[in-house]
Amino acid sequence: MAELFGFSFKKRKDQEKGLAPSPVAPSNEDGATSFIAGGYYGQYVDLDGNFKTEYDMVKKYREMAMHPEVDSAIEDIIHEAIVADQNDTPVQINLDNLEVSDSVKSMVRQEFEYIRNLFGFDMKAHEMFRRWYIDGRMYYHKVIDLNDPAKGILELRYIDPHKIKKVRQINKPKTADEFMKYDFGKSEEYFIYNPKGLNNTSANSGIKIAKDAITYVTSGIMDTNRNIVLSYLHKAIKVLNQLRMIEDSLVIYRISRAPERRIFYIDVGNLPKVKAEQYLREVMGRYRNKLVYDAATGEIRDDRKYMSMMEDFWLPRREGGRGTEITTLPGGQNLGELTDVQYFQTKLYKALNVPAGRLDSTTSFNLGRSSEITRDELKFTKFVGKLRKKFSDIFQDTLKTQLILKGVIAPEDWEDMKEHIQYDYLYDNHFTELKNLEMMNEKLQILAQMDAYVGKYFSTDYIRKEILGQTEKQMEEIDAEMAGDIKSGMVIDPLDQVAADQANMDREQQNADLDMDMKKVQIQQAKKPAPQNGNGNK
Repeated sequence: MAELFGFSFKKRKDQEKGLAPSPVAPSNEDGATSFIAGGYYGQYVDLDGNFKTEYDMVKKYREMAMHPEVDSAIEDIIHEAIVADQNDTPVQINLDNLEVSDSVKSMVRQEFEYIRNLFGFDMKAHEMFRRWYIDGRMYYHKVIDLNDPAKGILELRYIDPHKIKKVRQINKPKTADEFMKYDFGKSEEYFIYNPKGLNNTSANSGIKIAKDAITYVTSGIMDTNRNIVLSYLHKAIKVLNQLRMIEDSLVIYRISRAPERRIFYIDVGNLPKVKAEQYLREVMGRYRNKLVYDAATGEIRDDRKYMSMMEDFWLPRREGGRGTEITTLPGGQNLGELTDVQYFQTKLYKALNVPAGRLDSTTSFNLGRSSEITRDELKFTKFVGKLRKKFSDIFQDTLKTQLILKGVIAPEDWEDMKEHIQYDYLYDNHFTELKNLEMMNEKLQILAQMDAYVGKYFSTDYIRKEILGQTEKQMEEIDAEMAGDIKSGMVIDPLDQVAADQANMDREQQNADLDMDMKKVQIQQAKKPAPQNGNGNK
């Protein structure tokens, strides 16, 4: 195979030894298209008629995003996931659980800020998240200096999903013995890039780019039958089509049934059939009006070029009946009924995991008690958290590349580090804050009630674990922080406070005893008889 464009990280030979071969091909969770070396791969026709290629799928998702209801739901999701603030960045790296030296943490934070600036995330976070959410996949090319890789990533260039595809090439064993010894887990992965698009592209067309040179993040939703990555909009395709048909049929019905149409009974006497029809057309040309509805632009115009009996009815009447007569046909009833449209709008929001209550723009925003929070809002908060977690993969991959190129870590160190690196997004969901505050308030009330039983029925560790839900690591961190506060003088040591309280109590008791002794002396002096002089007078 020809050399791949870009760069890749290779494992050391000592790491490749001792691995048992596997006859099972790697999992296809990343949506890579697997094919046998020397063969041909491509997309296939969906018999249901939803899409023919992955290229068409992405195109369909982008068309859906232009619909007003879908766009409104997408904006609700993005505004919850990406919070724009004038002073703070939308995302920060969290290394609290990473057990490395402080110097390494400092370098990791510095490189993450560099990566974030390369993305322009502070300014483009909304657009990046929207693009990923709609397409269901996002690609960036990591541009480096091949002559001096230690400079790290120099530029991150966005690649349209229409032009790139991840491919997994599997070498086919020729004999049964080779099959038993062949390791399908060692298949080669790379990306195929074609500036003209990858619509029905074979494995040999386009530029082959090394896997590590591309940052690739998907929605995480897979069609397991077709091994294709889906967008979060996929399950809303049918509902959106139904909503469009209902809206179009509603508009057409209202336009056609709203006016009170006229019925013309034209007296044609004893005229022959041909002349009667000619006479009827002449009368129609003088009195008829023609309203045309353009579904593309939504305009209504008076157009007399087309013959139609939609607006008025013209009926001939022979001699012997009544003469020419004009009557009116009433317009349609219940034209203000929107129940069907509202039903499909609600169903569309549910398909997009957005609370249906957000459809009603007249509902006021209420920051009340957590008991007033709907279950849909809590589910929506968890859904947004899942989106953030998956979207953060774009930072994980670029940060890994940057740290390895800069020599901060070795490639084998990343596997141990990546699970302990987290990304904290700015939060703006008041419902979750209210829930957490009320839960904390309830816990504090329970602590106040249990305080009299500490040391008798409950231990301090039991209360911290079972009531406050603190883990051993959190307890260690909190104890260290409290010790620091005591050392700095911000907080008085509880033991010192107890000793001080005991000293105050002893001092107050001594003062009380002294007062009591003074009162006893005064009482005894008051009871003594007064001294008498020589005359017997007091």
